[in-house]
Amino acid sequence: MSAGRFSRWFDRKGWSALLIGAPYLWLVAFFLLPFLIVVAMSVATKSPTAPPFSFGGEYPVVNLEAYSRVLSDGLYLRAFLTSITNAFVAMVLCLLIGYPMALCLTRVSKGWRNVLLMLVILPFWTSFLLRVYAWMGMMGRNSWFNGLLTDGWNFLVPLDWAVRSVPMMNTNFAVVLVMVYTYLPFMILPLYASLERLDPALDEAAMDLGSRPWQVFRDITLPQSIPGIIAGGMLVFIPAAGELVIPTLVGDASSPMIGRLISDEFSSARDWPMASAVAVTLLVLMVVPTMLYSHYQAKAEGSK
Repeated sequence: MSAGRFSRWFDRKGWSALLIGAPYLWLVAFFLLPFLIVVAMSVATKSPTAPPFSFGGEYPVVNLEAYSRVLSDGLYLRAFLTSITNAFVAMVLCLLIGYPMALCLTRVSKGWRNVLLMLVILPFWTSFLLRVYAWMGMMGRNSWFNGLLTDGWNFLVPLDWAVRSVPMMNTNFAVVLVMVYTYLPFMILPLYASLERLDPALDEAAMDLGSRPWQVFRDITLPQSIPGIIAGGMLVFIPAAGELVIPTLVGDASSPMIGRLISDEFSSARDWPMASAVAVTLLVLMVVPTMLYSHYQAKAEGSK
């Protein structure tokens, strides 16, 4: 193609092709290629070399020993179960707390809405580590927060069950509590975007037809906000399941989450094939439900 023809083609279609192709190039360079490298490492063999894996030898093509250990070793199965359980509980709590907050945002005046939205995103203006360390101080045995919970517990239970302080640090409770605090804005914002688009005339029509407020919420508001609930749930569940920092700082070391295991396998154990196999398995567990949801959502929208 001559320079003139290329220049004319670029003026007509080149800019649009460049703008459309840029995100795909980004995904290929920073997601697909690194993922393929991780997949290749997961079928390699651990070796004392640098880097600590190799191909060939006893397994000339692929070595599936790491995947076999992922599916049979109780340590990894417990870590997956702990990660999914903690992430699911955090997601449900974020939904129960975030839904009323998002609904409130759509019901207040514009002036208050801007202030409340700023308060929702305000935690992002401070360091993530600083916020986790603040929670570590609050959950300590001598903190005012722990003292408040201890007084409440001792007030509700018989005298024989009274405790000096509530043991919160290094437990799954602490992990879920900090994850709920951290990921709550990721639930509120998609819910707010979904609820804001609802037509208030539908609520008024239902009320005119005799529906009570809770019936309006059950029959109109809640069904129409399901896309926001699913989007917020995914934004909370997926990063929470692979969380590393929060379980490392406030979690129980005897019951690690899968992110901690991947970090330990890469660093202290120097078993890169094992760490890669765990990471690929976690990715498959997270991506397959997401793709199924996208497929059925597109199918449902196409049938309307």
